[in-house]
Amino acid sequence: MESLLDWDKQLFIFLNGYHTPFWDKFFLIYTNAKSWIPVVLILLVMLFRSFHWKQALVFVALIAIGVGVSDYVASGIMKPNFARLRPCHDYLNEMILVGNCGGKYGFASSHAANAFGIFMGFSLVFSENKRLFWVLLAWATLMGYSRIYVGVHHPGDVIVGALIGILVPQIIFYLYKKIKLKS
Repeated sequence: MESLLDWDKQLFIFLNGYHTPFWDKFFLIYTNAKSWIPVVLILLVMLFRSFHWKQALVFVALIAIGVGVSDYVASGIMKPNFARLRPCHDYLNEMILVGNCGGKYGFASSHAANAFGIFMGFSLVFSENKRLFWVLLAWATLMGYSRIYVGVHHPGDVIVGALIGILVPQIIFYLYKKIKLKS
């Protein structure tokens, strides 16, 4: 386990080690949850244009539950129980911090869980739209990388957060389909 944590630290230092003023500003804005608002609004408009409003509301609820549960698993369960310090709280002198460090613990990344939850939820709804799939995957992946770039998460934090965000909405949609079939 120690070698895995050391590998994660070394990969973090490598990925976090390349900075320019342009990318510092870009990723500081990109990683802010407020920057997600236009993305989510566009997706909601697409959703309500593609489905009857009642079905669209069901999808909104399912996606919101998926993202909410993903966030809770990452922030409410994993962070306090694993208690792994964020890089900026653990070895600030060996890395570059852009912006604020945030909370004490970082495993797993709730930003990654939420971004990948949005990606997976809308990908499940628009399963035939491959272009949207790839655009949202790129958006979520860049969001995960932004957390490493600004210095607040290890790659392992982001990977596990992404896995949570991918799995939870699939479980929520699966349960919804099972319940709908029984009724």
